Formats: sequence, structure tokens, C-alpha cells
Amino acid sequence: MRFTLSSLGASLFLLALSLSPALAHPPIAERPATEEKAAFEADRADILAMAGNFKVRFDMQESTSWRKGYTPLDRKISGGHEVVRVVEDSGRKIMLQHLLVVEHEGKSHVVKHWRQDWEYEPARILVYSDRNLWTWEDVPARMRNGRWSQTVWQVDDSPRYAGWGQFEEQGGIRRWRSNWTWRPLARRDAIRNPVYDRYYAINRHQISPDGWIHWQDNIKMSLEGGKLLPIVQEYVLNSYTRFDSYDVAAADDYWAKTKTYWAAVRGAWAEVADARGGIAVQEEAQTGTVISGRLLEIAEGIAAGETRSADAIDEARKLIVARTQLLARSAESPAAQ
Repeated sequence: MRFTLSSLGASLFLLALSLSPALAHPPIAERPATEEKAAFEADRADILAMAGNFKVRFDMQESTSWRKGYTPLDRKISGGHEVVRVVEDSGRKIMLQHLLVVEHEGKSHVVKHWRQDWEYEPARILVYSDRNLWTWEDVPARMRNGRWSQTVWQVDDSPRYAGWGQFEEQGGIRRWRSNWTWRPLARRDAIRNPVYDRYYAINRHQISPDGWIHWQDNIKMSLEGGKLLPIVQEYVLNSYTRFDSYDVAAADDYWAKTKTYWAAVRGAWAEVADARGGIAVQEEAQTGTVISGRLLEIAEGIAAGETRSADAIDEARKLIVARTQLLARSAESPAAQ
């Protein structure tokens, strides 16, 4: 039997699609100044609520295989303790730094983790374009009003991914949802040398009564013969629950000693991105960028009192410029279109 829609049925179908929250959001209409200000302050409150001390649960599950013969990985659950601090809050821009605290043989070890930057109504974002390459992408002018971008940076403050979206309320729950974004493989996947080599994903952040959640809908994809093909779907739910019963002071001590150095590192990456229209730097499975290990090692020297901050900053700047300059000359056009 051939199925067709009547004119009325077609109209109702199109109306349902237009109202579906699963589809891309339309531009946000102009709002009265008081409403605009209230929405802006509510957004800021949700972003700032992600700062604090937390117990984290990482829950990852490959689910649907999009390639015949591919078997999804078993579910993986891990966890840890994470301190999140506000590094910058200038009103329209908020920067949050994550620091892991790991206990080993009775001693606390601090691992500088990811960073998330939020910007209100941005004109452009630094997006993942292809392997080893991040480029500037304009945010469509009609899509900026009332929206925030989120840019996620790796442990060495090199870029990871970026997206833009809006805070919305569905079913009495407020959340921020990104547009579709390209991302490089996370270390958990990269070290396995899988058949896929990047993610195409939607990113969501929601405040909960005792913390917040970060959940991702990832399509793991492979570039084959110049064409991107889906391999498997993955769902990731990272839950941050407020918790203080661990060595929070270790994270704050590390950050107090190294924050000047890391500010300079952020500045060096930003200078490269502005001067060259993006960042091209080689990545490796174990560490992220090929200079990540050394940049973190330098910070450890500062924290231990073995390295002068000025010397550390000088070395880091030279390293970033040298290793990005080499690739910038030969970087190919993005394949992820």
C-alpha cells in the first residue's frame, strides 16, 4: 500500500515538525529589555552554578551500530573528584577551569583537566575542522541574539571543540543545548586505534538540585575515500554531585601556584589562532597534542618550586609557536564539512 498525506494531514505533520524541540532552534525573537535582562541573568546563574567541588561519575555507552559487523563497546563507568573554579567572569564571558584530584598511596595528585569558556552572543567560535586542525567559524548573525557559545579546551589549553546554542526549558527543566559540533577523539577512544576518527555531537548542560549534568549525543564517524561515514552512536552522561570530602585544598594550591603560567599559555594559543586564522597542531593518542606532556610537566615544576614562572612561560610560548607554525604551512582544507 502506498502511503500519502492529505493536505490537512501534511499541514499538521509540518506543524508538528516545526514545534518539535528535537529540531534546530529558530532565531530568538527580540524581547523587551526587562525580559532580555532576566534571561541573561538566569543563563549566567546556570553557568556559574557549574563551579564548585564535586564527585563526578562518567557514564559512557556505545549503543546503535550504524555499520554492519561493528559491535558496540560495553558500557564504561568511572569517576573521580573534580574542582571547578571561575577563572574569569567579565559579564558576557565566563571561564571555568576543571582540576581533578587523584589519591594515590595516601598522597593527593592534581591533574589539570578541561576548561570551558562561555561567551554571550559571539561573532565567531574556534571549531574542530579536521584532524589536527581548528579554524574560526562565524556564528550566523541571525542566530546570535540571546545565545551563548561554549568552547572546550584540552588539558594543555589547546582547543578541543566549540558550539553555540541557547538555554531552554522543557518539562520544568532548564538546559543549554548546542548545535551539532565536530570533535576529535577523546583519549579513551584514541588509544584503541578505532575505525572511527572523530565525533559529530550535540552537547547539553543542565543544573540539578545537587550539582549538574553534562550529557552528549555522539555519532562516531570515519573519513573514508573523502566521505564521512557513521560507525556507531554513543551516549555520555557525566554527573557532577557537590561533594567536599576530599583534598580540595590540593587543587586550589596547585592553581594558585600555576595560574599565571596557564594564563600565559592561554594567551599564546590565542595569539596563534588570531594570527593564523586557527590552530594547526599534531595530536597523538596518549596525550592530546604532541606538546601537551611538556606543557603539563613545566607546570608541575612551577608547583613544586623547581621552575621560575618567567622561565616556564618563555619555554611554553616558544614551544607553542614552533610546533603550530610547522603544521600551519601545510594544513589542508577541512574535510569535515
